[in-house]
Amino acid sequence: MNSYVPEKIRNIALVGHSGAGKTSLAEAVLFLAKVTNRLGSVDEGNTVSDYTEAETNRKTSISTSLLHCDWSGTKVNFLDAPGYADFISDAKTAIWGADTAAILVNAQSGVEIGTDKAFGFADEFNRSSFFVINHIDKEFANFDSALEGIQERFGRGAVPFHLPANSGDEFNQIVDVLQNKLFTYKTDGSGQAEVSDVPAELQDRVDSLREQIIDGAAESDDDLMEKYFEEGELSDEEIAQGLKIGIVNRTLFPVLCMSASKNVGADLFMNFVVRQLPSPVEANLPVARKAGTDEEIELTTDSGEPLAAVVFKTISESVGDLSFLRVFSGAVKSGDDVHNTGRNANERIGQIYALNGPSRDDMETLVAGDIGALIKLKDTHTGNTLCAKGDSLEISPVEFPHPLIRVALEPKSRGDEDKIGTGLNSIHEEDPSFNSWYDSELRQMIAEGQGELHLNVVFDKLKSKFGVEVDIVEPRIPYRETILGRSEGHHRHRKQSGGRGQYGEAYLKVEPRTRGEGFEFVDAIVGGAIPGKFVPAVEKGIVEIMERGVLAGYPVVDVQATVYDGSFHQVDSSDMAFKMAGSQAFQKAFLDAKPILLEPIYTLRVTIPEEYMGDVMGDLNSRRGRIQGMDPEGKFQVIHAQVPLADLYKYSNSLRSMTQGTGDYTMEFSHYEPVPHDVTQKIIEGSKKDEELVEA
Repeated sequence: MNSYVPEKIRNIALVGHSGAGKTSLAEAVLFLAKVTNRLGSVDEGNTVSDYTEAETNRKTSISTSLLHCDWSGTKVNFLDAPGYADFISDAKTAIWGADTAAILVNAQSGVEIGTDKAFGFADEFNRSSFFVINHIDKEFANFDSALEGIQERFGRGAVPFHLPANSGDEFNQIVDVLQNKLFTYKTDGSGQAEVSDVPAELQDRVDSLREQIIDGAAESDDDLMEKYFEEGELSDEEIAQGLKIGIVNRTLFPVLCMSASKNVGADLFMNFVVRQLPSPVEANLPVARKAGTDEEIELTTDSGEPLAAVVFKTISESVGDLSFLRVFSGAVKSGDDVHNTGRNANERIGQIYALNGPSRDDMETLVAGDIGALIKLKDTHTGNTLCAKGDSLEISPVEFPHPLIRVALEPKSRGDEDKIGTGLNSIHEEDPSFNSWYDSELRQMIAEGQGELHLNVVFDKLKSKFGVEVDIVEPRIPYRETILGRSEGHHRHRKQSGGRGQYGEAYLKVEPRTRGEGFEFVDAIVGGAIPGKFVPAVEKGIVEIMERGVLAGYPVVDVQATVYDGSFHQVDSSDMAFKMAGSQAFQKAFLDAKPILLEPIYTLRVTIPEEYMGDVMGDLNSRRGRIQGMDPEGKFQVIHAQVPLADLYKYSNSLRSMTQGTGDYTMEFSHYEPVPHDVTQKIIEGSKKDEELVEA
């Protein structure tokens, strides 16, 4: 495949809420561009984007697909991202890797959580954005209502460039506002249209919208604004120039309309992409730095400059990892030696591909501004920067969302632990929004992800690729133990069994410390009651029992222990004897000092449509949650709450069930606080049963 100059490249992320029609739009575009010879369907499982078995079985996108086509001599790269909340990190990386976010909106439901997320990511990365109101052909589709929702949430910079002339089952007419023309499409899915004048009943609205568009173009540039004031008009070239500036600066957010599944409007969409959207030369570039410093390096979209490229997504395949690479500056070709700054390792570039889902076209060179795929990089993973050998350039990678679901794993077959660990580590390198580790405190393998479906996909991959299976169980909670009062404890460790014996005696005082201050050991021995060489052994015994726990087997925190007296034997005293004396004395004192359990509390930010407020708040209260406040956010309400981790197991499932899939939330650790007495007793009883099972 031939290379394109950066000015003749467009990089578009197809994003939005699940069901908005992103994959159907990709199918229509590839068909019109003659990449395919038929329109695939998500329901039939034969689309170019959703080609994996998991996607065709579930009839939803799970992973971002890279697609491309030529339109009027311009190469257009598409990143078709999932809309389902469990795979939101893919949408985030797709927007990061592209120059423009095409945010699809369902004409039936309008602005949804996924719409809001996509716009927020584009704003975070300073990427240009536009909206596509899709499904105009569906029953109850309402373009004006969807448009009103977009403008209410994202501002009046969202201006229609297209208008539907008819809606519902018969939808086949779109008015292009700038061209002031009506496009009437054939109903055979060919995407072909006849061009005619705008119907009289729509002309006033079209004229008004065209004036808004020109005003927006003029306001985006001081010189254009001055000319517009002086002369009252702009040329077509000046309008196009002003619109592109406004789009890049995120003051203009064009709104298009279509029916992707019926191939109505896909050609207008592509004409808009090529004519109005920024090329990589005109788009906003990320910040690069010299590794390990704050020194910023200005990138230039020029293939003659030093290389700066980022692997923004990795797909693990049986023949090796497939790495999606965005080149911001310079160029790479097969056989090049490059440097991976994050790993401080060198890589040899193998074959380079342009992708259309599973199909691959060989590329000799990947130029500045382009996106392609590399295969079998030996030590490069998602988020790594590739630069020229000898350089130490680094571009900050995407920060992935906090996990929303946490489970524990048990191998179905004994002896598979190592294989499971290897497999999960490999999947994390491919998908950093998934994490796993062995928690020595809880004695469990823990896995975290964005939702139950996300984890199910991971575990299916673990089975198919690594040949191991796991059972999912509820994870234990990392409680902590502490005290509210002061107390004293004493223990004399004496053992005589022939030969040299053991002897050590310690007197301790324990008292609470402020939450978060940790453990403090105080040596208050006077007169040599315990020789100085044995005092560290007392502290070691205390630390060991604190790590094991006294009340219910959880680590002890925020306690001060003072050793103030004791006794020793000239022959029989030893480090071991004083360690035992310290451990037992602390345990006695701890149990007499009003011991309590602490539990982790998480801060939740729950975003839901207003009609579900009552159900969601009632559910949070039932989980011992405390509502901290509420804020309106467009047509959504945001609930701020603090909830114990013990009551959040699989909360994502409950929230989606209560809100019919429209709710979303984030969670982050906040602090520890005391467990209610009745709950404490249940935890202690459960801990004793667990110990009995382990001993059995």
